[in-house]
Amino acid sequence: MDNAHPGPPGSGETMTLEQQTLGLDDESLDFVLQTLKTIAERKLDAETRMRLDAEDTFPSELMQELLGPEVGLHLLFLPEDVGGLGGGGRDLLRVSEEMARIDLGVATAFLAIALGVDPIIVGGTHEQKQRWLGRIAEEGMIVGYAVTEPAAGSNVASLATIAEPITDSEGKVSAYKITGTKQFITNGGVADLYTVLAKTPGGPSFFVVERSAAGIDIGSHEVKHGIRASNTTQVIFEDVEVTADQLIGLEEGHGLNQANAVFGFTRLMVAAFGLGAGEEAIDRAIQYAHERMQFGEILFAKQGFTHKLIVPHVVRLEAARAYCEMIARRLDGGEKGLQVEGAIAKLFATEAGNEAADAAIQAHGGYGYTHEYEVEKIRRDVRITTIYEGTSEILQSIIGTHRWRMNVRSKGQFYRDMAQKVQDSATGTAATLAAQALAELFMLSHTTKLPREQWAMFELARLAAEVETAIQFSLKADEDSSQQSEFFDICARLHGMSAARDVAQTGLRLLLASGRYDSDVIKQWREAAAFEACLAASVGEMALMDRLVEILGR
Repeated sequence: MDNAHPGPPGSGETMTLEQQTLGLDDESLDFVLQTLKTIAERKLDAETRMRLDAEDTFPSELMQELLGPEVGLHLLFLPEDVGGLGGGGRDLLRVSEEMARIDLGVATAFLAIALGVDPIIVGGTHEQKQRWLGRIAEEGMIVGYAVTEPAAGSNVASLATIAEPITDSEGKVSAYKITGTKQFITNGGVADLYTVLAKTPGGPSFFVVERSAAGIDIGSHEVKHGIRASNTTQVIFEDVEVTADQLIGLEEGHGLNQANAVFGFTRLMVAAFGLGAGEEAIDRAIQYAHERMQFGEILFAKQGFTHKLIVPHVVRLEAARAYCEMIARRLDGGEKGLQVEGAIAKLFATEAGNEAADAAIQAHGGYGYTHEYEVEKIRRDVRITTIYEGTSEILQSIIGTHRWRMNVRSKGQFYRDMAQKVQDSATGTAATLAAQALAELFMLSHTTKLPREQWAMFELARLAAEVETAIQFSLKADEDSSQQSEFFDICARLHGMSAARDVAQTGLRLLLASGRYDSDVIKQWREAAAFEACLAASVGEMALMDRLVEILGR
């Protein structure tokens, strides 16, 4: 498989990861996943996972095996022309999900390497790729992505790390001197190589910096709430000198573009973390509920238990999966500009994963609060997914802003067109109503610039995620003809019902809470948004939940 390269040095052209690869075939991906499972069974049993968590220890031996010549799992996300496997979005999704099910701390440490190499893949010259990616492939180097700073978390544009040019006798830039502190760097204390974002005279730029360079100091190890098997530290750069050819792309000022170019992939990766951890937690809760007897019958036989602590989370995790799969297909098909969709995937999947893990603790009762059943560890681990690689609030700001603009530009047609995709679908009745109602809500909100209120913007973004995942899940369910078709059908219907109800109720609350609309305007919106129909879409919901429990109990 041929991999594309960026434009010539000095062109400023940045390739997106979508242009780099189409991914592995099914057989190769299955082999990678089976290899991962085999190693986990041997090296990451429950006792080892709990020990790494308790001791706050980075699993050096395991990481060396994963990166070693016999396994070479890191080759998955490296291009073929440098010795990699050329994995794509689907591969990243499946491997990230599987690793998160095993241990999210280990998953974070390992897949941070993928994040660290991304600036080189999307912005490096051909020679830089051959040099650095070739070494990473051959030597199994651990890479750290050094972007976040103590005073510049989500707002990377305000970074303070400086790369000062050093000129030769002819006045040409021959090197740079990097000074600054990076915060919360995964693999910070164990990396062999860093990709460092720093300010140059031409703007923010990425540099490749080897750990052995003089002037690098590792700050104290962060004692974290979860993902304790991952190494997280400050990395301090004090007059660290690098040659000019370590500037990624050989041209200053493209660092933010290079960072933005990979958001579709990196946020898909973290969405998969939330998905995998949430699935593992709920699977453990279901297993426990089949074994635990209460009042003469198993817990899973009690409707109050299943309909509160199991069913809603199974549905939301499956909706997250459907949306993530769609993004992976589009990335592997070469589509660009999926930053908003990546934000929706991460927001929805990580919040769903957190909610599922929390429910799993409750499902286990007092045992859920102990170490033995491991769900409390999963809950601590998955909590980070709504924070790193873009907090849920940053994502809501991105989603809300972009979807507001899209609806205004299209005069509301953006969500109406989405509704048309499933309006004749067997599973899409409620999702159609939800999308149409959201279009009306965005358009009315725009008349008074309500989305400029941050809380309103966040709620509109959340509704956008609910609706778009409902539409995609309906499409998946309609296309599926496997033995799971009934399962997908029921889950998609339930998620559509929830989305329609949410848009109607939250929309009404937003309009009333703002105090900007009189009763006549709100009445008109209720009619245009088919408010009563959105609520009535929930007819039969309990029977569907009952049937889903039967399927899960097989």
